[in-house]
Amino acid sequence: MDQKSNFKVCVTGGEGFVGSWLIKKLLEKGYIVHTTLRPNLEDKSKVDLLKSLPGAETRLICFEAEIYDPDTFENAIQGCDFVFHVATPLQHIDGYLYKNVVEACVGAAKKIASFCVKSGTVKRLIYTASVLCASPLKEDGSAGYKDSIDETCYTPLDHPLTCHNEYLRVYIESKMKSEKELLSYGSSGLEVVALALGVVAGDTNLLYSSTPVSVIGGLCQLTNNEYVYQTLRDTEEILGKLPLVHIDDVCEAHIFCMEKPSMTGRFFCTNVFVSSAEMASCLQQNYPEFHIKQEYLDVPKREIKWGGTKLEEKEFEYKYDLKMILDDSIKCGRKSGYLPQ
Repeated sequence: MDQKSNFKVCVTGGEGFVGSWLIKKLLEKGYIVHTTLRPNLEDKSKVDLLKSLPGAETRLICFEAEIYDPDTFENAIQGCDFVFHVATPLQHIDGYLYKNVVEACVGAAKKIASFCVKSGTVKRLIYTASVLCASPLKEDGSAGYKDSIDETCYTPLDHPLTCHNEYLRVYIESKMKSEKELLSYGSSGLEVVALALGVVAGDTNLLYSSTPVSVIGGLCQLTNNEYVYQTLRDTEEILGKLPLVHIDDVCEAHIFCMEKPSMTGRFFCTNVFVSSAEMASCLQQNYPEFHIKQEYLDVPKREIKWGGTKLEEKEFEYKYDLKMILDDSIKCGRKSGYLPQ
């Protein structure tokens, strides 16, 4: 065990797709890990999965914490050197101070950042943000998109395309306001990184009881799930194309941002930027056993350049291309029973 065994790292939302694989990688690297899990978690298999990870018996400590009750995060953060704020609620919970998801997310972000500062030990807070908050839609009210998308873009919340899907609108607003709130703490001596993820797909070696939601999004053209496909198309309309990234690259990027001697600011984490039609074409070519609807192949393509390369400029290297991401997503779907063998 090297000196990493002396570092304590906190991961909020350890039961999730990103959180659980991040914890596995941190344990493999020798870190002591604190993680937060939602109280009264219905799916106990997620807790059992974490506790079964190599190194978990001696170097993983689980805490109960709830975004809607952010004071519950303090104990998990206390004494840590780095904090990954991964957790985010997908729906509103009644009975708390906050009246909606946006208020809860922003309120929790403020509390978590303040606990990091208060601890006196936390050097850097890495926030799991979303590229959905960085739309290249023109902000002057005119139709169309900017020529490129990069880390300077922010999604206009009052744009008709943003408001079309209420779930996405709430998600974007909560993530974007939380991101901006956390980045403002950079002046307090706490280093803050906002790592904005694309659509996270692929597979891990962990046996989930169900297929992760973001992976289902990447498989909707195979299953003809119209509701999920519409959400995928809404994402494409907001961003111009679809940003995809493999779960393994996502977690490696989180750790990369932690292990740098110094790092602050907003960084995109995605290396594939394609139209949904290109994604459908790749699936059709490589998985002929599935029927791909012609309408999926006929979606118009846009010429928007990907400019979100700040992470790569820091010398981070992605390992997975489009085909590899889709291959592993199908593997995940088959393993969980969501797709036929």
